[in-house]
Amino acid sequence: MTETLYTRLGGEDALTAVVDHFYDRVLADERLAPFFEDVDMQQQRAHQAQFLSAVTGGPVEYTGADMESVHADLDIGRADFDAIATHLDDTLAEFDVDEADREAVLAEFGSYEDAIVTAD
Repeated sequence: MTETLYTRLGGEDALTAVVDHFYDRVLADERLAPFFEDVDMQQQRAHQAQFLSAVTGGPVEYTGADMESVHADLDIGRADFDAIATHLDDTLAEFDVDEADREAVLAEFGSYEDAIVTAD
């Protein structure tokens, strides 16, 4: 049986830690923090952990709203999307995730770019 990306990343506890650190980085970024001013960050972190679990082959099914409707009114540009991706990659690197697995996570994230980017 092939080990899933979810398992290689360390499962639920590891993904939760990654998500927490990722959002700490994002909220410290003055370009990105305004997108989260009116967001319940506890709920956001939980949704992101659920999303990452689902897209990496974990035992959780993502039940959040679809990406297009959630991001439709946020005017997220490609530069914003790229900055988020960079924070995600840097966070995964800080957690010693190897390059191939980081690329796999970023590829999953990148597959939602057209649904998330609404400006430019």
